[in-house]
Amino acid sequence: MMKLFSLGFLTISIIDVIDIMLVTWIFYKVYQYFRETRAGQMLIGLVILLIASFLFNSLGLSAMSWLFNQFQTVWVVAFVILFQPEIRRLLIHVGQTKFFQGIFLVSTTRSLESLVESSLILSKKKWGALIVIQRETGLRSYKDAGIQLKAEISAPLVVSIFNPESPMHDGAIILQNTLIEAAGCILPLTESQMILPDMGTRHRAALGITEESDAIVIIVSEERGTISTAENGRFTHLNLDEMNLRRYLNDRLFISSGD
Repeated sequence: MMKLFSLGFLTISIIDVIDIMLVTWIFYKVYQYFRETRAGQMLIGLVILLIASFLFNSLGLSAMSWLFNQFQTVWVVAFVILFQPEIRRLLIHVGQTKFFQGIFLVSTTRSLESLVESSLILSKKKWGALIVIQRETGLRSYKDAGIQLKAEISAPLVVSIFNPESPMHDGAIILQNTLIEAAGCILPLTESQMILPDMGTRHRAALGITEESDAIVIIVSEERGTISTAENGRFTHLNLDEMNLRRYLNDRLFISSGD
């Protein structure tokens, strides 16, 4: 190993520098993913404990080292137990990156335009809507509990489903590839405290399904007529216009091979 310099009793080599840079990069990426969530705040606390433990060990403070090591163990276990949904989303996110598996572009121009057109019509009419776009993670249990359609995506069909007079308007529709697989689907509700007080059940359901899968969700507010999107357990946009909705879907819409 090539020795770079010494710091007291520590000898720093180029391997040590690379090691530290990799660990720093991993912590930064994990924090970037978890930021603006409860898990992000706890992750910062865990990093502080790790740094403090290292410093106390380096200075030879045995009692403080022992105390912080006990806290460190409890902190890691508590993090895993309390933030299972966030950790599950992170693992799904890692699993769907191009480094680990190929991703196939989902939408034809027609299906994308149908989504944009139907969202704008629903927004103008102030008809609430919840549109789930399945990607790699299968959503079979939610589709099976809804009304099976397997119909080609079209703006008139989407609008008719969310017509307040329709028996299916209260649930979500789930899209896979260019098909509306099911309608009237009941989704899990998030328990996150980050959601705004004026957001209703549709917004909670949107976060709930994106906490458990890699799906993208379009939400049309019944009260305000605004168009929002959710992904990875958080809202990515809260008031989209036509141009930004089209751009977002064009960037993020991917095909799913799952069930």
